[in-house]
Amino acid sequence: MASRNISVSETSRPKLPRHAKLKFDETRQVWVILAPERVLAPDEIAVEVLQLCDGVRSVAHVVDMLAEKYAAPREAIATDVVAMLQDLADKGFLTEARESTA
Repeated sequence: MASRNISVSETSRPKLPRHAKLKFDETRQVWVILAPERVLAPDEIAVEVLQLCDGVRSVAHVVDMLAEKYAAPREAIATDVVAMLQDLADKGFLTEARESTA
């Protein structure tokens, strides 16, 4: 499975790649990212961020939503969100939506 390396920034519009699915594992009562031959169990905060990463919203929009929801400093949230998403992208669990050329 070849993956395209991405550099996550606030202008990125991240999403899970086609081969990965975010699902709730009823047996274990945890969220997991399922990918071919790999499973990742993100923490609650990562799950909340990933649920907002739909390929439409930018990272900046996700950060703004979280900063408002938690009444937290935007800069701190932005740093953490970008770092987490970059880590997931580096591991092949995240890709970036591209503008349609059609």
